[in-house]
Amino acid sequence: MILYEYPLSERVRTLLRLEHLFRRVDFLLQRAHPYDHHYALLSLFEIMDVATRQDLKSELLKDLERQRQQFLSFRGNPSVSELALDEVLAEIDSAFQELSQQLGKPGQSLQDNEWLMAIRSRASIPGGTCEFDLPAYYAWQHLPEDQRRLDMARWLEVFSPLSMAVELLLRLLRDSGVPHKTLASGGTYQQNLGGRHYQLMRLRVDGALGVVPETTGHRLMVSVRYMRPDADWKLKPVTTDVAFEIALCP
Repeated sequence: MILYEYPLSERVRTLLRLEHLFRRVDFLLQRAHPYDHHYALLSLFEIMDVATRQDLKSELLKDLERQRQQFLSFRGNPSVSELALDEVLAEIDSAFQELSQQLGKPGQSLQDNEWLMAIRSRASIPGGTCEFDLPAYYAWQHLPEDQRRLDMARWLEVFSPLSMAVELLLRLLRDSGVPHKTLASGGTYQQNLGGRHYQLMRLRVDGALGVVPETTGHRLMVSVRYMRPDADWKLKPVTTDVAFEIALCP
């Protein structure tokens, strides 16, 4: 089964992009080749581009506080485990404290590192990080892999509070959706939201079907159109029924 996620708000779109970048860095740093660490560093620059958005930190703090108030409202509910509730609230409080105590925008301190910023500026040029352009960076790539990992870990540490908040908020959001199986008749599915506000749509479809969902959504309706790629990966509409699983997360 392949899981597809479609954000229904700009805020969640940003969270999913950050999660994707953090996961990519973690994966690349587990590998040893200098090329892997080069692309991990480029991913770090992408995280910087997203994280230094003016209102991101304040938005995340508001989201964490909103989640805290929502879970506090479950206190005393006999159908809710007090132990599980305390654990979630402790996670939210920890993420809020870590992020709120960080001065300035996440990753802002890295902008004072002239060496990193030189690489960042050259990375936007095709082939701009060659050894003749950045000999010091070329020398860094020849350091032992453990030393490169230590450097990357030090630079990534400034994003630790951000990563913690993103991971927690997305986990709570995903857990709020109840999946159910349904059918896209003739390859098309639409659902009226009935005035309810959702933030994320999650689709699971059997990869063996060879179909790709094209998804749109707004405050009134979500729509899924299944497509099938040809040999050149040009997508064409599917005309047969497609069974899949959908979850809408408020």
